[in-house]
Amino acid sequence: MADPAKLVQIMPKTVKQEGFNLVTENVTAIHLEDKQIEIELLAYDGKTVLLEVSDEALEDLHRIKLGDGATLRVIEVEGKRVVQQFRIRSKDPNIVKVDAALMDLKDSHWLNRKYAVEVLGELRSAEAVDELVVCLEDDVGDVRNRAYEALIKIGAPSASKVIPLLVAEDEELRQNATEILRKIGKPAVEPLATALVDADAGLKKRIMKVLDRMGYKPKDA
Repeated sequence: MADPAKLVQIMPKTVKQEGFNLVTENVTAIHLEDKQIEIELLAYDGKTVLLEVSDEALEDLHRIKLGDGATLRVIEVEGKRVVQQFRIRSKDPNIVKVDAALMDLKDSHWLNRKYAVEVLGELRSAEAVDELVVCLEDDVGDVRNRAYEALIKIGAPSASKVIPLLVAEDEELRQNATEILRKIGKPAVEPLATALVDADAGLKKRIMKVLDRMGYKPKDA
């Protein structure tokens, strides 16, 4: 019987790094320039550990705040523990509410979308303006109406996002945009004046009409 052939094991070109999760209830230090974060480990009587942060997770490093809780996905890279991903748990209850409401805006049930819009309006969440503008075209009238009210409550941060809707094809959308800006009032004047500079003829005409209704006109008019 012939001897079995000698085989050489072929290793994969890259080894998958499974990594592990670290859970903390307290971020103790953030070093943006050095791409590092220090966290408290509850399982080790408050001991802290300093971790490198990968480029993929830098956006989250800028979002996380001292005192936040987080689950961090950590991998080993050349003997160093590197954070690959964050799941942040803010201690600020309003931030938690905003995050939850932004998720509910995508819910298939209109009542959940309506409630989410109301919450974002009550919290005057500037970071929700883009999503609330989208809600002005929701299929459900109640959601559209709540988005209209929420953008007015948020005020100035809404104005620059609403101005382009002054020339929307849909008449209801154009009317809502006009009324939102008018009801925001004085805080909308500067964004309107800024938009006027580069506006095309159609948008310029609409902006001038809104400013006129609010009692303003360009100095050289």
